[in-house]
Amino acid sequence: MMRRRSQYSFSAAAAADPVRLVSANAVVIFSRRSCFLCHAVKQLFRGMGVNSMVYELDEYPELERLLLAGSAAVPVVFVGGKLVGGIESVIASHICGTLVPLLKEAGALWL
Repeated sequence: MMRRRSQYSFSAAAAADPVRLVSANAVVIFSRRSCFLCHAVKQLFRGMGVNSMVYELDEYPELERLLLAGSAAVPVVFVGGKLVGGIESVIASHICGTLVPLLKEAGALWL
């Protein structure tokens, strides 16, 4: 099950500290609602039984400016507070067999 941040529970102070957002959850996905690649990444984690925290950047323009710094590259995935990368990195890690151990180490998967 994915958790989405409600627009009302998210503060400007939290947006100013993306490091805190990333370190507060085992898996964090920064996404856009209209992005099909973001949807694919969210579905991958959901299918694996991972409970990820999803921040939809189209709801938080201040966070988008800080996180992407002009780049339009989403999704951006963090596992255990570390940047995994975008869709290419996540899928490559999954195919190579390194994603599951990373998720287990972060406490996001208990297989």
